[in-house]
Amino acid sequence: MEQNTNKVGKHSAPQQVQGESFFRRLLKKPGVQSFLAALLCIVIGLVVGYIVLLAIEPSGASKAIGAVLKNFLARRSSALRMKQFANTLVKTAPLIMCSLSILFAYKTGLFNIGAAGQHVLGAGAALYCALGLELPWYVCLLAAAAAGALLGCISGALKAYCNVNEVISCIMLNWISLYAVNSVLKDFCPVGYKDTFTLVSRNSSALLPSLGLNKVFGSESATIAIPMAVIIAIIIWVVLEKTKFGYEIKATGLNRNAAKYCGMREKRNIILTMFIAGALAGIAAAMMFLSGFMEWDINQSSVPAMGFNGIAAAFLGGLNPIGAIFSSYFIQHITDGGSSLDTRLYPTQISDLISSLIIYLCGFVLFFKLRMNVRIDGKNKKQTAKAEPAALGTETKEEQN
Repeated sequence: MEQNTNKVGKHSAPQQVQGESFFRRLLKKPGVQSFLAALLCIVIGLVVGYIVLLAIEPSGASKAIGAVLKNFLARRSSALRMKQFANTLVKTAPLIMCSLSILFAYKTGLFNIGAAGQHVLGAGAALYCALGLELPWYVCLLAAAAAGALLGCISGALKAYCNVNEVISCIMLNWISLYAVNSVLKDFCPVGYKDTFTLVSRNSSALLPSLGLNKVFGSESATIAIPMAVIIAIIIWVVLEKTKFGYEIKATGLNRNAAKYCGMREKRNIILTMFIAGALAGIAAAMMFLSGFMEWDINQSSVPAMGFNGIAAAFLGGLNPIGAIFSSYFIQHITDGGSSLDTRLYPTQISDLISSLIIYLCGFVLFFKLRMNVRIDGKNKKQTAKAEPAALGTETKEEQN
């Protein structure tokens, strides 16, 4: 009996391996699935955007969608292309940080919709230190990180000890942060203006250093925020994939009670995760407002979209820190590409429409991956079922011989 069992295993295993093609094995890899799902979202978003352009003015639709995709490449001179490219990169840096904030919290099973509020409070702290206290850039950066971390820590503590849903607490804190920052920064606006003073006019030491990037790109807004965001994304990937803490927060996200009974401090992990997520969103605000290309509007009555756009970038990047770098750049690329549209024919909000469609479709990324796995597993089962009779037939012939 043991000899027959060994024969069956000897023949059935190779049949099963041969039945699964290299292409299907490749499709089963999570990284490949995330890439294909994101690509599908992008394609659908662009197609729908193109249809809208056709509905508005068919004659210029192809040129318009091309302008959105080209962005800085549509500029005539190389100097203008480099400057526009730098502007896109500078805006990408805070978007990367917000997406890291979202995905880091999501690994613990938390939906950090409060990244927007943490971003706002970080902006308030950075600008208060820069304009009110006239401190250097690194202190302003740390203040922004601390402010965002504090707000994230509040939501984390409420979740860990009171089981308050983080979405509810984060939404309330978003609005509290917005009006608190508006009240604090109203004293740092020129008379009759709604925007805060520029850092160049009040405290140039608060501007992030460029380290020569301004000369490379020909833009004064090109600062260390660009490489800093990439480096932080790599660090977050290492923490999540190569450290004990990363393993614990992912285990807590999969099953909080199981993590607790395995000896993990699940409450500490929740609070610390939200603390780090808030700090990342706060740094995003510092990168945006300490680069000198944007001032705070004290009259704004809605939470800035940067924190919410981070949700799209995180999911479009497959909830992977490295993927978030590329997805953040793509979203910012097509958003800035809208400025190249012919405004006589199309509104510049077309690029926002395409971005919004992609953001909406990002909610289906996990669904796309699930359907892909179901389809692949179904085909593998059929091939295995066909391979088993052949293996048994081969075994019977060998026994007869």
